[in-house]
Amino acid sequence: MKHPVDAHVGKRIRHRRWMIGMTQQQLADKVGIKFQQIQKYETGMNRVSASRLWDIADTMGVTIAFFFEGLTEGGQAAPAGADMMADKEALELVRSYYAIPEAQRRRLFDLARVLSEAA
Repeated sequence: MKHPVDAHVGKRIRHRRWMIGMTQQQLADKVGIKFQQIQKYETGMNRVSASRLWDIADTMGVTIAFFFEGLTEGGQAAPAGADMMADKEALELVRSYYAIPEAQRRRLFDLARVLSEAA
């Protein structure tokens, strides 16, 4: 049976991998395992060891704490809606946003802020 923390960590691995445009195979190659193992981590079927999580975090450019963000004190995931990155559309928007050159991205950000204040 999946532990809720393992499922949450796996979901965060998948979201981060998707945000940076990395395939399961690419991540697996960089950390020295088979892509099937990445699949098992992402579904929460297999628990990620501390050293493997360290390697994954390093490969994806985040801290280990990133994978635990959104957990409550009891080890449960925060209620749906609390993590906007669980929404595939939001993830795609963030990924697209960071693909824009920095100067244009800044102007887009300013425009979005003005539009949200006017709404």
